[in-house]
Amino acid sequence: MLLEEKFNQLKENIKKRGSAAIAFSGGVDSTFLIKVAHDVLGDKMMAITATSSTYPERELKEAIQYAKEMGINHQIISSEELEIEGFASNPTNRCYYCKKELFSKIKEIAKKNNLASVFDGSNMDDEGDYRPGMQAARELEVISPLKEAKLTKDDIRILSKELGLITWNKPAFACLSSRFPYGNPITAPKLKMVEEAEQFLLDMGMRQVRVRHHDEIARIEVAPEERIQFFDIDVMNRIGEKFKKIGFTYVTLDILGYRTGSMNEVLSEEEKSKK
Repeated sequence: MLLEEKFNQLKENIKKRGSAAIAFSGGVDSTFLIKVAHDVLGDKMMAITATSSTYPERELKEAIQYAKEMGINHQIISSEELEIEGFASNPTNRCYYCKKELFSKIKEIAKKNNLASVFDGSNMDDEGDYRPGMQAARELEVISPLKEAKLTKDDIRILSKELGLITWNKPAFACLSSRFPYGNPITAPKLKMVEEAEQFLLDMGMRQVRVRHHDEIARIEVAPEERIQFFDIDVMNRIGEKFKKIGFTYVTLDILGYRTGSMNEVLSEEEKSKK
């Protein structure tokens, strides 16, 4: 299917729903989705952003900015995952608990505002990774218009650029809880360590960043082409000193660089099949 056909299909799928509340993180996919939904539905849509300790302040500020610039009705709610029973122990289906809480709250908002559907920004590429949050979406009848239209991440970036969205080349982002190996308890102080460490690397000019929290060890992932920046004594010293102040004892660079879902590499094929 041609990209133009996919785009037209997306708009038609949104139009037939009539109205929607949309889970909006400020990332590439959800920003594109709220833009198209607003173009199609006008004031019959609302963007919903959930704040929590797993959601960096910079992402919240950007989400607020994007929605304001597009003139979209934007509501911010609290959805603190650490208060959800079972989440903080960090089981392999951790994301299920998070998404069920989030989508349940958005469904309530949709009902109060007479909005017919709840949308999320999942796309075709999300089928290729272990994502237990999809089960929660199915249970709560959340609609994924981008996936329905067979749009991939690359498709969305191309269309976002054509629409003039600043997010078209924004690096991929996932909530901070994804920085912890399964089974390692997640706490607010640990999340703060990760957020501060990643912000430091971003402030240094790196774009695609993950700081994986392995107890006293920080394992840094950056885009493959950015790894060369670490082969500088001054850069390594600055990062090492800063990370120790943050609370890490040891600091390492993952020589393979950033890749989506690296924490899922330890899962068995049986576990990965449970989406």
